[in-house]
Amino acid sequence: MRYGFAIDQRTCIGCHACTVACKTEHEVPLGQFRTWVKYVDTGSFPDTTRSFGVMRCNHCTDAPCVQICPTQALFKREDGIVDFDNSRCIGCKSCMQACPYDAIYIDADTHTAAKCNMCAHRVDEGLEPACVVVCPTHSIWVGDLDDPTSGIARLVSTEQTMVRAPEQNTGPNVFYLGADRAVLDPLAAPVDDTYLWARPDAHRLETAGDLPGDPTTNARTTLNTAHPRPWGWRVTTYLWAKAVGAGALAVAALAWLLGYQLGWVGTYGAPALGLAGAAVTGALLVWDLKRPERFLYIFLKSNFRSWLVLGAYALVAFSGVAALWLAASLLEVDGARDVLAWLAIPAGALTAGYTAFLFGQAEGRDLWQSPVLFWHLLVQAAMVGGGALLVLAGPAGLSAATAAFLARVFVAAVLLHLLMLAVDLGGRHASRQATVAAHVMTSGRYARLFWWGGVAPAGAALVVAAFGWNGGASAALVVAGLLVQPALLAYESAYLRAGQDVPLS
Repeated sequence: MRYGFAIDQRTCIGCHACTVACKTEHEVPLGQFRTWVKYVDTGSFPDTTRSFGVMRCNHCTDAPCVQICPTQALFKREDGIVDFDNSRCIGCKSCMQACPYDAIYIDADTHTAAKCNMCAHRVDEGLEPACVVVCPTHSIWVGDLDDPTSGIARLVSTEQTMVRAPEQNTGPNVFYLGADRAVLDPLAAPVDDTYLWARPDAHRLETAGDLPGDPTTNARTTLNTAHPRPWGWRVTTYLWAKAVGAGALAVAALAWLLGYQLGWVGTYGAPALGLAGAAVTGALLVWDLKRPERFLYIFLKSNFRSWLVLGAYALVAFSGVAALWLAASLLEVDGARDVLAWLAIPAGALTAGYTAFLFGQAEGRDLWQSPVLFWHLLVQAAMVGGGALLVLAGPAGLSAATAAFLARVFVAAVLLHLLMLAVDLGGRHASRQATVAAHVMTSGRYARLFWWGGVAPAGAALVVAAFGWNGGASAALVVAGLLVQPALLAYESAYLRAGQDVPLS
């Protein structure tokens, strides 16, 4: 059994009855929508055409929101309906990043994720969804797509249909008949400076100029809903904080195993940085939740397919290694540090790099689907974590050989970071969305932040650190170690925002 919708845009009159019925049935807060009607105008006056598109959850066969949800608040029923349980939701917003259709929102009343659930409570009673019942032109069909005798199955099998974002391979189960491509493709119709009865939200206005559009049809969106960025500065800072902590302890562990004596920097400074980085990371993640009082659900109601859950366990394990390292140093148990050094490197790598797998599950953000992201995160951790050690090492009076080791690790990490930037953002991209996002980051609205905030300080740190290649110029190494910290913050800010700025509906 596979329930789905078919929407006949050839007969849809754009009356919004489906939207009103849905909001009434589910008591959807003002300004939020589980289903809505998008308007797109093409051509130039007086030769213009208006097309409609009914937007909603696609109840995907392979639903990325279900996989990424850390607490199993989103789940797939046996009949194929993707439903949600708001009593389990922690408001992490990861499902919003995973959905390629902008179908999920954070309910303003419950502060939990919500979306179209095909009126599952009505379906269970043998009734049709509210939107189907109220549609005056019978433009919305619902039923079992796997039953060849059902009306929707016969309609889909005999008529030419389209789906939204087929390249995402989620198996969407909402089929459109006679829909204009510009309605279904969010890159084809940027918003005008005004809607029919209102002004577009600030985010859509900001991003409109970055979209390629279609100069032939002059398609423009004249009515849509607001979809702000789910993640902001807290997630940007979290990326930096865990990179500093994980990188510092991993580099110190590598130095210990290779016989370089970091003194108090290695025995106390590195594990303290590791614990501080993990603590700040955890605090930021909990702070960013819409239901922070439920943060323990990550461990109590875990979905072990979600990298948000696996990442939380990685942070706990890393914190344990850092705490044991610090305790072994305080108790002067050198043998324990020999063992902990071997654990610190993989623990630091997983802590720094798990976000690549989490972002990989955020299938709605194509910029974040880079195959080199895991390795790039490891390099970034070595860069800012190694930089933090250089700052601590400045007044520590390390030997020339040890200082040279730290400087060379740092220089190699900064150089690799810049090379990976060039390859990842300057090369070909797997999708139009990723291409647009990369352009926004390097040549669009975030170009100044990216080049002058992210790339230039990192390049300057590389040059300055080269003076300490042989272990001298400790002051230069301190400056270099400081420069890369805001550089990574600026880069992550541009990367995070650009990835979320490409519209999905």
